[in-house]
Amino acid sequence: MRLRLGLPKGSLQDATFSLFERAGFRFKTTSRSYEPIVDDEEIEPVLLRPQEIPEYVADGVIDAGLTGHDWVTDCGADVEELCELRYSKLTNNPIRIVLAVHNDSPFQSLEDLRGKRLATEYVRLTKRHFSERGVDAEIEFSWGACEVKVPNLVDAIVVNTETGSSLRAHNLRIVETLLTSTTRFIANKKVWAEDEAKRQKLESLTMLLTAAMNAAKLVGLKMNAPRAGLNEILSLLPALQNPTISQLADPEWVAVEVILGERESRDLLPRLKRAGATGLVEYPLSKVIY
Repeated sequence: MRLRLGLPKGSLQDATFSLFERAGFRFKTTSRSYEPIVDDEEIEPVLLRPQEIPEYVADGVIDAGLTGHDWVTDCGADVEELCELRYSKLTNNPIRIVLAVHNDSPFQSLEDLRGKRLATEYVRLTKRHFSERGVDAEIEFSWGACEVKVPNLVDAIVVNTETGSSLRAHNLRIVETLLTSTTRFIANKKVWAEDEAKRQKLESLTMLLTAAMNAAKLVGLKMNAPRAGLNEILSLLPALQNPTISQLADPEWVAVEVILGERESRDLLPRLKRAGATGLVEYPLSKVIY
């Protein structure tokens, strides 16, 4: 069994390889290669533009892939969504597909763009959105770099933005958000329904990728605590369930272990030390499966 897996080439490539590495899979590639090598003989990876992956998955050209919800929505691909993976090239925040105009333009709403000209990579999504609002506009495809076209070539653009920095740099403002998007793991519906071996592989990948995403936000914390002050220390601790407590050789001391958010840890460590905890050790997690 060989699972043909589409991975996004371009801005998401490094973040995707990093996620798979945390999940236990190591990819190697060169700048000119579209077929990476992975340390799993059951996976046959191919690098594709994320815009192309939904249709290739829907048509059965590849079995599964990672792409944005925005591109699945744009092309209307009929695919099986396995899980949401909240990562992008800069942050773990969703991206937004937005309608933007120049700061000096008179346009304040989508309806103001009736009869105007727009550029976007999301032609189908944009046309559907404008049609649903009853607004007729000229919507043209753009090979990226939409920001530089406003206002001299087009009146408005529809683009994706993660932080808004590129829009601000080009003196643009957002009129409205058409869609909020995150990365999705998708599969061909026939493969998912009829190929048991590939389905099991996809289920395993889904579990491991999700576990790696979960672990990215968490750390483990170990410490020794005196029994006399244990209740105070435990009152400070959050946990997925309850802290693990183990008896040490000294009957007056116990070992305590807990899983918590990385941001929580930086505030908690000084408080635990002041409460009497010793031997505090924070360690990273690779996977967390709920």
